[in-house]
Amino acid sequence: MIMRLLIRSEKDGILCPIPQYPLFSASIALHGGTFVPYYLNEATGWGLEISEVKHQLEAARVRGIGVRAIVIINPGNPTGQVLAKENQEEVVQFCKTEGLVLLADEVFQENVYVDNKKFHSFKKIARSISYGEKDICIVSLQSVSKGYCGECGKRGEYMEVTGLHKDIMDQLYKLASMNTCSNTSGQILASLVMNPPKSGDESFEMFCAERDGILSSLARRAKILVNALNQLEGVTCNKAEGSMHVFPRLHLPQRAIKAAEAVNMMPDAYYAQRLLDASGIVVVRGSGFGQVPGTWHFRTTILLQEDKIPAIISRWTTFHHKFMEEFCD
Repeated sequence: MIMRLLIRSEKDGILCPIPQYPLFSASIALHGGTFVPYYLNEATGWGLEISEVKHQLEAARVRGIGVRAIVIINPGNPTGQVLAKENQEEVVQFCKTEGLVLLADEVFQENVYVDNKKFHSFKKIARSISYGEKDICIVSLQSVSKGYCGECGKRGEYMEVTGLHKDIMDQLYKLASMNTCSNTSGQILASLVMNPPKSGDESFEMFCAERDGILSSLARRAKILVNALNQLEGVTCNKAEGSMHVFPRLHLPQRAIKAAEAVNMMPDAYYAQRLLDASGIVVVRGSGFGQVPGTWHFRTTILLQEDKIPAIISRWTTFHHKFMEEFCD
């Protein structure tokens, strides 16, 4: 819906992170716009560097592309990083200076697993540095199928839009009214996510216990999985600071890369297919999310049942050792 408002032709561009959640690039393509990538820095824990964003913005403008918005995914998907507050302030200031709409994908806002970082909404950041609705437009996206509530079992999404002119908001409401409603259970869950039990409510203690239990388990799973992946030869994985995913890098032998090319497959897709065939473990090729050319990754979730993780790691380790031995240079 927002993309329909922002994109008029292929001359309109949207800045998106690489790696990114493919829904954004698909939506930009569907509405006829231009995808303008900026690369997250894997060496600094998938850091967002304003100098890189500015470089890509200026390069797009040289090509005649009018960049209208920037997508920020925080916590990151597929990369699992959480932006520092200072970094978010830089982003907000950059958007104001360059006149960009800030599209904030904040669907994993409850999923933060490190003590030295907290989630801050971009709206809160903007207001903390005295930017009001006349200074910057922010679209905050939230979903019930992420976080600790739905875990993809239910569907319901909503957004908050601030900083748009009333006439434009009227058109946005018209677009929204043309769509069919989400299913009833999704609407109910969305209302519960927006208005969770409060202190004094009969269900508050049970709600807190269940929420904290789920998030604590996810934090343990993330740590176990990242540690195991970093034990595999030729695999490096940044810490999972948040969200539900990690995006390890594969340092594949040249023989494995050539074997993939021989069957007309991307090397990361070849690895993922071989892993599935040998162990039944499903990961998603990194090339589907975007990556620095010449590097290979895969995305995996931390949603594995906690008691089954050791057996899964064992099967994965066995496969990986055989794979690396088979293609050893």
